[in-house]
Amino acid sequence: MATTSGMSGTDLTAVTAELNKLLPLWIGKIYQYDNESFGFRLNGEDKARHLFYFVKGVRAHLVSELPTAPKNPSGFSMYLRKFIEGGKVLSIEQKGIERVLVISIGKGPYEYKLIAELFDEGNLILTDAEYKILNALSQKRFKEREIISGAVYESTAVLPSELSFEQFSEIIKSGDADIVRSLAVELKFGGTSAEEICNLSGISKSMPCKFADDAQLKPVYDAMKTWLSHLSETDKSVIDEKGAFPHESPSRKPKEYFDSFSKALEAYYPKFVAAKVTEKAAKLSKEERIRKQQKSAIVSFDKKIKEATEISEIIYGHYGEVKETIDILAKASEKMSWQEIEKVLKGSDLPAAKRIVSISAKDASVVLDLGEKHKVTVFVRDSVEENAGRYSETAKKFRAKKAGAYRAMEKGIVHAPAKKEHVPTKIKPKWYHRFRWMETSDGVLVIGGRNADQNEELVKKYMEGKDTFLHADVFGASVVIVKGNTEKIAEAVQFAASYSRMWSSGSASGDVICASPSQVSKTPESGEYVAHGSFIIRGERKIYKDVPLEVAIGIVTEPVLAVIGGVPEVVEPKAKASVRLRPGTFEGNDIAKKVLRKLREALPDAEEKALKNVLNTESVAAFVPPGGSDIL
Repeated sequence: MATTSGMSGTDLTAVTAELNKLLPLWIGKIYQYDNESFGFRLNGEDKARHLFYFVKGVRAHLVSELPTAPKNPSGFSMYLRKFIEGGKVLSIEQKGIERVLVISIGKGPYEYKLIAELFDEGNLILTDAEYKILNALSQKRFKEREIISGAVYESTAVLPSELSFEQFSEIIKSGDADIVRSLAVELKFGGTSAEEICNLSGISKSMPCKFADDAQLKPVYDAMKTWLSHLSETDKSVIDEKGAFPHESPSRKPKEYFDSFSKALEAYYPKFVAAKVTEKAAKLSKEERIRKQQKSAIVSFDKKIKEATEISEIIYGHYGEVKETIDILAKASEKMSWQEIEKVLKGSDLPAAKRIVSISAKDASVVLDLGEKHKVTVFVRDSVEENAGRYSETAKKFRAKKAGAYRAMEKGIVHAPAKKEHVPTKIKPKWYHRFRWMETSDGVLVIGGRNADQNEELVKKYMEGKDTFLHADVFGASVVIVKGNTEKIAEAVQFAASYSRMWSSGSASGDVICASPSQVSKTPESGEYVAHGSFIIRGERKIYKDVPLEVAIGIVTEPVLAVIGGVPEVVEPKAKASVRLRPGTFEGNDIAKKVLRKLREALPDAEEKALKNVLNTESVAAFVPPGGSDIL
């Protein structure tokens, strides 16, 4: 049953059946309207066109019309267009009865899989033919799985209709619940669908499962298969007071019939945000509209103040558990990378491990489930008091905003803000932005020193656990730290080579030394001297030979506005526009101006204006290697 909170797994089964009836299809235009919704134009035979609308975590179905296409395509939609636009849809399938739709697409010699997730917060993921993730709308690490570039998308879901009776019986008898709960939970049908299957079977929904015999379970098994087969018959889909259903049922009183389930879903869910303003809203005066906005803002501030205050109290209320988590992770990070810590936690039965929902290696933070109303983000490098203080400061900030809104209302300020198109926000400064930095294709942070002081700081303060130490094989090169394990070490190695003095020498390639943190030392041998910013590497080290020197600098617009730089394999797939550099003749400031001009020329005028506070000589120069460069 589709409700306002989203579609169920069986709803997606019905939509999958409708989509398969349209094959063969080809991927036409791809649109991204915001960070949650996408539109796809699917081209069929005889110039047929079908429109598919997806809202992550909520809905995925055909529609009669899509929202107005945005003037400036976003980064992720551009990425999808690059790989799958024009490709042929090879198959459309659902992972078991879970809320996961998989569209297999062939383009040229390659096959891709576009995965639309409707469970939890939802996601849109692109993988290769072997389910290796190429990119995702939201890249995240969870306790049980990873949605990051390079990871394998895994699912062990089985379609209930493909279960033998013996398999069905084993699953149902594995728990202590009654039959309706077993169907709802163990086989993921949900409550409403489970009750309908019980009604169809003639078996009481309260029948205990653990000791049920074959004679009792066989009618339920047959009813389940019959009920599932009806999901493909959506010519009498209905909407009633509870939601939208793929087909009618004697236990419901439909309000309206539709000749397809997608049409029922389109009628059931609210119209697009871009719908016309109602006549009543159009009659509001300028002052009334502003007053309405102010009141809405105050309600939002109150909600954020309450949430931040409650989380601060939760941290203090679970002081011992939070401190234990911080102490364990801080100690572990001295010997292990965050990716290794995460793997250990997945297989651990310790209470501290079970309360960790997810880990962020970039800022050394974890999300904890302490059994309270809110989940709590805790930063491992901070104390319990400092973590609680973060939320107290957040509450304080919104109290100040709330007071400002009240003052504005009292003064009768009626200067309505100019209506602007949605523009992504500027990237927020991170602690590592003052160094040279890059994220590998699989999301691992790489940071390098710009001078001797930063080299010292990186090794003494930020190198930990089993990070990787890189250093170009030339005197005075930057220290480069890879923060955790990566399958894309070649990208980090090229980063270390390119941002070294080898670049200024005009070399086309060079060697890079790789070592573990335990091999790096400031202690010289007797009679030797180690200069500031330099280090001694003891023991066997790995040498990467003839690493090519080349970088790219680009501009990204989604999910935030930012200038990024690093090796081309990392920058170019993410960037709206980018420029490649090799060692050459133009000095840093001159080449930065040339790159800036090239990037501006590659962007539409509207985007160039929106990016003027982000795209400038200084932001570009931060990613230009030391020495002369030429544009490739």
